[in-house]
Parts: sequence; structure tokens; C-alpha cells
Amino acid sequence: MEQQLQLLRSESPLRQLVVYLARSQQDNRPTLEVVGASPEVGSILPPVEAELDLHVGSTSRRWYPLQDGSVLLGVLRAEREPEATWSTQLDTRLRHGAALLTRAICLDLERAKVQKALRTQREQLQLLVHQLRNPLAALRTYAKLLRKHLDNGSRERSLVDNLLQEQNRLDDYISAMSRIEGDALVLAMGMPMALLPPVPSHALESSFQELLYPLLERAKATAALQQRSWQPPQSWPAWTQCPRPAADAVLAEVVANLLENAFRYSPSGSLIGLRVLADGICVWDSGTPIPESEREVIFQPGVRGSQGRDRPGSGLGLALARDLARQLGGDLVLLLRPAEAADDLPNQGNGFHLILPATTTVPVTAG
Repeated sequence: MEQQLQLLRSESPLRQLVVYLARSQQDNRPTLEVVGASPEVGSILPPVEAELDLHVGSTSRRWYPLQDGSVLLGVLRAEREPEATWSTQLDTRLRHGAALLTRAICLDLERAKVQKALRTQREQLQLLVHQLRNPLAALRTYAKLLRKHLDNGSRERSLVDNLLQEQNRLDDYISAMSRIEGDALVLAMGMPMALLPPVPSHALESSFQELLYPLLERAKATAALQQRSWQPPQSWPAWTQCPRPAADAVLAEVVANLLENAFRYSPSGSLIGLRVLADGICVWDSGTPIPESEREVIFQPGVRGSQGRDRPGSGLGLALARDLARQLGGDLVLLLRPAEAADDLPNQGNGFHLILPATTTVPVTAG
């Protein structure tokens, strides 16, 4: 603001420029407080009502409203040298300057409003994260107690183990959320991707098959609850059994998003499956094909296809999955039909092909 005022005063007969903003006092009475002046003064100038000299009219003084529509944001006071005159050129210049100051004040007020909203959101998020830990800890305790009463190797114990594993993943998410400070969350991968748990420092290398195992178990349970057919991988190529860096655990997030979308949006009764390929995997369904006009836009953040608009969701899953795949050097593409991935898959439906970097794959062998 000081720079704008200096430019207005340069090469002009103006002795002083002062900017006032409209405020409310503690008793709700309006006032005009000084927020800028040129030349700068050593002490803080008092508000308008406290400067008695301003209550007396002067031919050397003019006031220019700083007005946004019908809202008076403040005023610009211009004082010229006593021997000078108010020329049309000077008046026009001050009016334009007042308009620019109004725009700048509007932007500052909007920024302050957004910052306040962000602070409120952050405080609410921190409170929510804190409150989430209590029921999650209770669920973990109950699951561990239940596990003690189940025989080793029983299917029920395996289900409880899966439950505990999912609770650990929730813990990772909550821990990541609790570390949010400022406007961004910096992940272990160094990428500004929202709400992915960072890789723990003690994380061990795992094969792709090991990464997918809990997701396949979850898919099997979801299919049973929805009373629909689920087709897991029938073979595992050699590349899926090689150890991968701990950071590659984010691949499980990509597959989890694809499976969640398939179970959420494909019509009841349609088949769902996951096929491991030579260059990645394909999550497919035999439901209604996604319209041609939507096959690319569904990968944009916040965009949802017409088939899923009546169901809960954020429209972020596919965008997140593709971004992660590309950051790892691969890609995620929508096939026109699942049979494009493998001849024995349905000729109708949708197939999401997760392509992994070529350097991480080897020729297919029976697993």
C-alpha cells in the first residue's frame, strides 16, 4: 500500500495521502482507522473522529471513497500543497488510485477470510483426529481379545487378523493427518499428494503379491456381503514375487482405490475381478461400460461418472490412483472392455489397467 501511495504522490502537488479503513469499535460504533500514509509518519495517526482539524472543511483537502459495490470499505484522504490547485488530471489520477486501493483492500480482506477459514478447518481436523483415536483403540482392543479365543489357523482368526491389519492402516492415516501443518502435507515420497500415510522408517520390503494379499481378502469379503461373484488372480507372474522397495507400498493404495470403485459403482450382479498381467494388473467388472464421453474426465479430481452420481463418493479415487501410478513411472488407463487385457475376460464392462514401469517386470511364468 505504501508503494501505491508513493506512486500517487510522485510528481504531483500532493502534500500527504492517508488511507482509512472502516471498522467497528467495541461499542459497535463505526470508525475510520488509518492503515497507510505517505509520507510515512513516525507515530500512529489517530482515527478520523479523534483528529479535530479534519472536522473543519479545507480547500486543500479531498476525500475519495474506497467502495466495493454498495459497501464502503474506507476512504482516501488527499492533502495538496496550499499554493497548488485541484486540476482535472490530478482528480482523475486520485480516483483511479482509489479504485486500485479498493481492489487491493478487497484482495487482502478475502485472503484474511480464507486464512481464518483454513485455521478453523485445521483446528476442527485436529480435534476430529484426536477423537478418532479413542474408538479406534477400543476396536483394536476388542479385536485382540477376540483373537485370543480363536484357534490358530481358523478362518475366523484370519478375518480378525485382517481386521487388525486394516486398523493399523487407519492408524497410519490418522498419524499422517495429525502431522498436517500449514497448507500442505509433505509425504515420505516428497510429493504433495493428499492423505497418503508415509512409509514407516521400519517398513520392510514386500513383494507385490504380499502387498495385494490383504486387498484380495477384503475384496473377497466385500463380494460375499454384496452377494456377487469375485474372481481373484489365478496365477502370479514371477515379477509379483520379487521384493520391492518399501516405498512401493503406495501401489496397494492404487489397487485399493480401483477395487473400491468397482464394488461401489458396478451394477449389482456384475462380475468383478483382478487379473495380474505381464506389465501390471487389471481390475475389471462386467457391468455397464463407462460412456465414451466420460472415459478421460473421470480421471480428473472431483469428477464422477454418471453411473455413480447417486452414490456417496468424492470423485478423487481415480485421479489419485492415476497420479500415483504416473509418479512411480507407470500409468493407469481405462480399457474399452476387459477382454483387451486377457482373452478370457468379459467382452463387455470396464477394465482399469495399472501399468507398472517396464524395469520392474520380467517375463510371465506360472506362479
